[in-house]
Amino acid sequence: MRSAYLTAARALQLGREGAVEGDQARALRLYSEALDILTVLPPERTRDVLLAHTHLAFYQTLELLGGKDGQRHLQLGVSYARTTRDPLARAIAEECLSGLELAL
Repeated sequence: MRSAYLTAARALQLGREGAVEGDQARALRLYSEALDILTVLPPERTRDVLLAHTHLAFYQTLELLGGKDGQRHLQLGVSYARTTRDPLARAIAEECLSGLELAL
């Protein structure tokens, strides 16, 4: 299971790098890869923290593109950020919500 977490985390990291470099298509593909790995793993804090970060990154990238499903990823990311109480995920969620005038 540890290798699955590492693979998902690496996909998330590479996706974020792709988004920063302007390659949103690559970023979205890598985020999807991370979600595919994470959603088949049993629930636990590490998985849920990675899911929070991945969904929030997905939302941020989709918002840049004006793509669909952004709100779904935002809702899931915020939900995981709340339940895991991961400080970084919560900060990212707050930042995403600030434009919507909502709070955790």
